[in-house]
Amino acid sequence: MRELGLRLAARLRAGDLVVLTGELGAGKTTLTQGIGEGLKIRGPVTSPTFVIARVHPSLAGGPPLVHVDAYRLGGFAELDDLDLDASVAESVTIVEWGEGLAEGLAEDRLEVIISRGNGPGEERAVRIEPVGDRWADLRLDLG
Repeated sequence: MRELGLRLAARLRAGDLVVLTGELGAGKTTLTQGIGEGLKIRGPVTSPTFVIARVHPSLAGGPPLVHVDAYRLGGFAELDDLDLDASVAESVTIVEWGEGLAEGLAEDRLEVIISRGNGPGEERAVRIEPVGDRWADLRLDLG
């Protein structure tokens, strides 16, 4: 998941929204850690479950990473209260558990659906669904 995050980071720029969906332990935060590493952001990327959102400034002059955990949010109104739309244009915004909530933040986005295997060490299946003109030419193999 971390390696996929590094490869995704190479394609991300300010204004990009990534919505992550997957069960607990699927690898959403690990993917975000790889993206953060690739974007060269400050600070360790940890699950923002209790703080809801964290901003990680860039150490390399790139866009900051806004990392959101929507798991405890009751609906779009609570997500809207975070005022993320004010920072979406300048940041790379990643919303874990964002399916059904975060789509209204941007017309163009990547929806990443992660499924994990049943046993320890099982491979994850990742489906990336590009939405909008920004991602029209995305190569889904990300190789």
